[in-house]
Amino acid sequence: MLGWPVGHSRSPAIQNAALRAVGLRDWRYQLLPAPPELFTEIVGGLPAVGFRGANVTIPHKAAALTLADTATDAATAIGAANTLVFEDGEVFADNTDAPAVIDALPFPAAGRSALVLGAGGSARAVVWALLRAGAEDVRVWNRTLERAQALVDELGGTVAGGAQPADILVNCTSSGLDTSAPMFKELPLDADDVTGYDSVVDLVYTDTGTDLVRAARERGVFTVDGLDILVRQGALSFERFTGIRAPVDVMHAAARTG
Repeated sequence: MLGWPVGHSRSPAIQNAALRAVGLRDWRYQLLPAPPELFTEIVGGLPAVGFRGANVTIPHKAAALTLADTATDAATAIGAANTLVFEDGEVFADNTDAPAVIDALPFPAAGRSALVLGAGGSARAVVWALLRAGAEDVRVWNRTLERAQALVDELGGTVAGGAQPADILVNCTSSGLDTSAPMFKELPLDADDVTGYDSVVDLVYTDTGTDLVRAARERGVFTVDGLDILVRQGALSFERFTGIRAPVDVMHAAARTG
């Protein structure tokens, strides 16, 4: 896992549990702190020392795509990659964040409405994925209106001036990562507003769940937390790296205990 910072990631626990489960005991998944100024150099050296691939997280997802020789339609359209595979001297890029969100929903996205909070790399993946899956109305809210406008101008959807009821709510901001900060003060909705959504998805993960996830669960709204998304995108990356079907149940267990 390449990132800066990266020490908080649970991906090693999840991926190493999966490798053991399928018998790849000589494989290892590890954290690789990569400051932005060294990212290109670090990626370039990985194949020579035996790396099959790498996951990429903040702030390198856009840079990872630029290093690829080939990329999936998803990574290209989103403008970011979270999975790199090294094969035959080339770098292949994919974005597994997008299908992970769609797979986690309790119903098909086709014909549904959605409100996406945030306008960064993960929000780009979510907006693209929802529209690609046939969502009828995708609205994007961001504290900086210009960033939301730039996202929808490029990918589609409309800008939301505030929280509006929808079938799906997806939090793609970093709000909730700092558990000591009141989450709802940073978002355009209050705890009771979550009843305006049929499903609440939060890409942030913490040991106890974010304030948003807890509020939704307490009010009987279907929730998808960040650990579930982490496992789902990680399972797709695992299959890219190994060519073996991911043991998703093992990965889920490792995510909750690791």
